[in-house]
Amino acid sequence: MRSLILDTDIGSDVDDAMALAQLLGSPEIDLAEVHTVYGDTRLRAQLARRYGVLAGRELTVVPGLADPLSGREVWWAGHEGTLHDGLDAETISADRTPERLVELLRARPGELDVAAIGPLTNIAAALALEPQAAWWIRHLWVMGGSFGDDVCEHNFKSDDVAAQAVLSSGIPTTITGLEITRQVTIEKARLERIRAAGPLGAALGADIEQWWAFWNETWNVPHDPVAVLALSCPELFSFSELGRVTITVGGEQAGHSSFAPDGEGTVRIVTAVEAEEVAEEITRRIVAAGTAYAVGRGEIDGNRA
Repeated sequence: MRSLILDTDIGSDVDDAMALAQLLGSPEIDLAEVHTVYGDTRLRAQLARRYGVLAGRELTVVPGLADPLSGREVWWAGHEGTLHDGLDAETISADRTPERLVELLRARPGELDVAAIGPLTNIAAALALEPQAAWWIRHLWVMGGSFGDDVCEHNFKSDDVAAQAVLSSGIPTTITGLEITRQVTIEKARLERIRAAGPLGAALGADIEQWWAFWNETWNVPHDPVAVLALSCPELFSFSELGRVTITVGGEQAGHSSFAPDGEGTVRIVTAVEAEEVAEEITRRIVAAGTAYAVGRGEIDGNRA
């Protein structure tokens, strides 16, 4: 059992909601708290809390920093939470990340993993408050960057200042970049399995379809679920040796990431993925999260679930 804090910009690309649902269907993960980052973090927190309710879970959700340390404008898709009525009724924490993150890590040094699947603003701000926090995180799992090409990935580009601060801090870190996540897709057959998995599946299925319509596609890349699964199912991934990651700060190449092996480094990157097996495992865990609660409430026949 691993205790995990999820730091997420849930509500834009649907992959954050998929990653949260996946974690709710992962029996080896104790989801200690969810922290939100980037833009309307209160709305993001309410949406994360709603997904917990749909899975029969009382999640502690803490809104974090809205503005990137980079000062760059927040990118909004414009449809966040529009399919979820009454989000204002969802109870979220009065605390604020990054202070809450420092508090949790100080109380449980070396016990908590952190999965950061949005810009790294909250993590960088927590380190600025308490540099010792870098030694209190058991392991940091990041979706970000793109290695071996000229692509500037969204999370790192959105807050290049935070990315450089976090990835040079000495935290033991695993990064899954775009060159890996883009090998995995969720298409119609798996969407239908998700949609049939109780209230959680129905809500997530609608959000996935909305995201597909936004891009005029009939599939999506589950960037964040892939990165999170590297914690739960490392046997489906290959990893580099330890090294250091450098982030370009400012300019046209802001957020560009590069990796160099270094025996004294603390960062590794994912180098290969079993794409079909990963897509299946993501789907299976999401379905498990929705089905277990629905069966318990008698909404799905357990023999068919």
